[in-house]
Amino acid sequence: MSIKKDGIMVILSSPSGAGKTTLVKLLAKNKNFNISISHTTREPRINEIPDQDYYFISTQKFKKLIKQDHFYEYAKIFQNYYGTSKSEVDKLLSKNDIIFDIDWQGTKQMSNFKNLKFLKIFLIIEKAELHERLIKRNQNTKKEVDKRFNSFEENIKHWNDYDYVLINKNLEVCFKQIEDIIALHKNSISELHKF
Repeated sequence: MSIKKDGIMVILSSPSGAGKTTLVKLLAKNKNFNISISHTTREPRINEIPDQDYYFISTQKFKKLIKQDHFYEYAKIFQNYYGTSKSEVDKLLSKNDIIFDIDWQGTKQMSNFKNLKFLKIFLIIEKAELHERLIKRNQNTKKEVDKRFNSFEENIKHWNDYDYVLINKNLEVCFKQIEDIIALHKNSISELHKF
C-alpha cells in the first residue's frame, strides 16, 4: 500500500483527557480528514455512536481478529483493547487524508510499517489541568479518572517519538497550530513530487 500522491496520514496522540478526540473531530469536519475508526472492547460512552466513534466488539472477537492479523496496531489500555484495522485504513487511504486518534503504543507499532508515512503530533497539557478536564467531561468513574490521571507520566515519556509536540492550553490556538503544521507538511510533499 502507498499513500496518495497528495494525501497525508496524521497521528494525533495525547494523555487521556488532553483534547485529542475533540481536535480529531474538528479536523475531520473543517479539513475534510477521514477518521480512522478504531475497534475497541470497552463499553460505549453516553455520547458515542457505534460504528462512527468506535467499532465496539467483544474481547473474544478482538482476540480472534488479532490472530487473523487484522490490525496494523493494537494495545490494551485501561483493561480494554483498542486496534486499527488494516482494511479500514486501506479503504480510507484511497479516498482522502486520514487522521488517527491513537496512543503512543499504537504509534510505535504503526511506525514499524515503513511503507506508511505519518505526520505524528503529540498533545500535552499541564497535569493539574488534566485532572480537572477528566472530571469535567463526566465520562468515567472516579476510579477510571484516577487511572487515566496516573498514566500521565508514562504517556508523556514518549513525546520524542513524534514530529511535533503541542501544548493544548487553548483549543482554538492548538487547532490553528495543527492546521499550520499540516499545511507545511503538505507543501513539502508537493515540492518533493515536483522533482
